[in-house]
Amino acid sequence: MARQTVTVVGGGLAGLSATMKLAELGCKVNLVSVVPVKRSHSVCAQGGINSVSDMTGEDDSIELHAYDTIRGGDFLADQPPVYEMCYNAPYILKMLDHIGVPFNRTASGNLDRRRFGGTLYNRTAFCGASTGQQLLYGLDEQVRRAEAKGLVQKYENHEFMRVVQNQDGEACGIVMMDIYTLDLTVLKSDAVIFATGGNGIIFGKSTNSMHNTGAAAARLFVQSGALLANSEFIQVHPTAIPGKDKYRLMSESARGEGGRVWVWGNSAKRMKNPADGELITCGVTGEKWFFLEAFYPGYGNLVARDVASRAILAVTDAGLGVDGKDQVYLDVTHLEPKTQDKLEAILDIYQKYTGEDPRIVPMKIFPAVHYTMGGLYIDWPAYDAEDRLSRFRQMTNIKGVFAAGECEYQYHGANRLGANSLLSCIYGGLVAGAECERYMQSLGKDVLSGSDGAFEEAQAKELAFKQDLFSRGGEENVHLLHEELGKVMIDKVTVRRSNSGLDEALQKLYQIRERYKHIGLSDKGNYVNQTYIFANQFKYIIENAIAIAKAARCRDESRGAHAKEGFEDRDDENWLKTSIIRYQKDLDPHISYNSVDTRYFKPVKRDYTKAVKKKIQVENPPAYVPIVTSRDYGR
Repeated sequence: MARQTVTVVGGGLAGLSATMKLAELGCKVNLVSVVPVKRSHSVCAQGGINSVSDMTGEDDSIELHAYDTIRGGDFLADQPPVYEMCYNAPYILKMLDHIGVPFNRTASGNLDRRRFGGTLYNRTAFCGASTGQQLLYGLDEQVRRAEAKGLVQKYENHEFMRVVQNQDGEACGIVMMDIYTLDLTVLKSDAVIFATGGNGIIFGKSTNSMHNTGAAAARLFVQSGALLANSEFIQVHPTAIPGKDKYRLMSESARGEGGRVWVWGNSAKRMKNPADGELITCGVTGEKWFFLEAFYPGYGNLVARDVASRAILAVTDAGLGVDGKDQVYLDVTHLEPKTQDKLEAILDIYQKYTGEDPRIVPMKIFPAVHYTMGGLYIDWPAYDAEDRLSRFRQMTNIKGVFAAGECEYQYHGANRLGANSLLSCIYGGLVAGAECERYMQSLGKDVLSGSDGAFEEAQAKELAFKQDLFSRGGEENVHLLHEELGKVMIDKVTVRRSNSGLDEALQKLYQIRERYKHIGLSDKGNYVNQTYIFANQFKYIIENAIAIAKAARCRDESRGAHAKEGFEDRDDENWLKTSIIRYQKDLDPHISYNSVDTRYFKPVKRDYTKAVKKKIQVENPPAYVPIVTSRDYGR
């Protein structure tokens, strides 16, 4: 067969990893990115990347890393992919080290490690507080090597609009749009990998980059019938700088290096302890109250992110917010200068946007939408599955369409463990690249042979929608609709959830969907028309928002990032299940459920009040785990 071609949509860590793996296997790659690759949202990741090292002297293990990941996700993640990701993590770190990523090191030359939330071990490798940037640049250099060999063609500043399928339903390319000229073109390929990141813009303000709309995955969902999974699980990061335009992340690395969260105590106030529901006094008047350490003495400031976020909201709801506002202190002023230097990147961000030096005065922070655990549904056959060789890991329910990174659901369950995002992006990208090549070899045919007219039809549909948007002359403003959508999602569909509130949210979202039909565009030009670009995306943003709210409405329990009033307990008997969401035009999405694979670790209740390091035994560990890094880099 001729050398196969793959279109990779997304230029962050997952997309670059997939591209690197495909080029290594001799495939040609069209790399499509809505922004220049080095501006992908992975550049904003700060704290680090997890892997177990035998150099820390803490008796850590791969089994403990897998267990912390699964427990942090409240046991909703299928366990085989999580175990294999954690098993591969040391090899991935070695690969990154070999390609020149400048990790911090100890005096003896080993990779330095810091502790992150939800764990008792120092297993997070880091590059100061700009780890994502350094990983992104390192992988981009490897992709540039392949580009110089003619194996990779980049299409930066192009947006994915539609996947093209042949008469057998197999992906054979995409329609993309030049975001400067709005021109529509097609890319033909034997398969497509999506690595398009998160959807924070659904919530108006978040820690995500402004191009993280989730529109690409939502287009697959609406146009092509791709399934979503676990969309109701949205991570709220406990520490971000509130801003009028967006929230800016203050990494968990600040707490990992010893930063402490506090407010001024007030002996006259009492509140429910989020850990056990008992009434407690809110510290001592006039003294600093380190409430996370009081609530969760086992983990203190490094409890899981959903736990910390709810605790901060409980404290501000009790009237103890700094300056009477929804904010608390994150304090690193007591740290030694050499420790503060490790946090230089984020401390400079805080000083730039607030005018205050966090080395001298405590930072004012508040929880913000940060990450989506849900996303495109993908397959993951375990190695002992009888049909393993006929299935393909990271493939969606659309044949020939793979997904990796934050746009898919697989590795985090109900709540992501800190510093696992960079690992899951790189691991998922490497697996997607390898499995995609295996899929193309299995076809034994040219997928383009059955695509007569498919590209023309797909391009015509996009052109018709473009003309439709330009022709609308309604009174509704798409940007104001987005403000309304973001407000209802923040108020009703993030930390505070109730069935009545979710019902209100859904009714509001249905109204916004209807009002969207009556928008008018203030700009009808064909050059750098950001209003049109966003109006096109907004159709799919609405449907994604409805899917999130509907899935949350249907799940009557509290698990991980999903905490619902009236259903405060986790319900493993009825809800230890992955939600599978299918689009239905002009109707609520259809939701079904798959049981979670819990073969290695049996679910237990999370308890962050006690710090107990213990040996973890994996029940029936896999006989074989493939190493996804190349021989040159990882072994």
